[in-house]
Amino acid sequence: MNESIGAELVYSKVDEIIDRYKEEKTPLMAILEDVSQVYGYLPKDILERISHKTGIPSSKIYGVATFYSFFETKPVGKYVIRICKNTPCHVLGATDVLETVKKELGIKEGETTKDGLFTVEVTSCLGVCGVAPAMMINDVTYGNLNAERIREIFALYR
Repeated sequence: MNESIGAELVYSKVDEIIDRYKEEKTPLMAILEDVSQVYGYLPKDILERISHKTGIPSSKIYGVATFYSFFETKPVGKYVIRICKNTPCHVLGATDVLETVKKELGIKEGETTKDGLFTVEVTSCLGVCGVAPAMMINDVTYGNLNAERIREIFALYR
């Protein structure tokens, strides 16, 4: 019984978000952003609820949710680290950055630390080529990275 009460509370919050955008011509991105902010990721059952309530095919919703790197479809850490591997970052040491991050956190790409603090992802571009190699932690961008700077940055989040 508690599970159904919990599901109804979750769905009522999702429905509330959907209702905010009912007058929008193309509401999907805004709905997904708001739901993601509330829950931290986009669970499959929530995506199905969005489809049911909006009439947007679930395949389209899932396609959008998985296309954009800022949407997550599984739980992630409190801090999501996105490491740029685009050409400028790659040439200037993105591989070393990724290796340092994995070593410092003791996890692989796509994994979350056991304490739930950090998730490591690789992205194709952060749009900050002038400070390559670069990474983002949630919404904060860090550039001109090396092993020492990465350790200093992590100390801010631990």
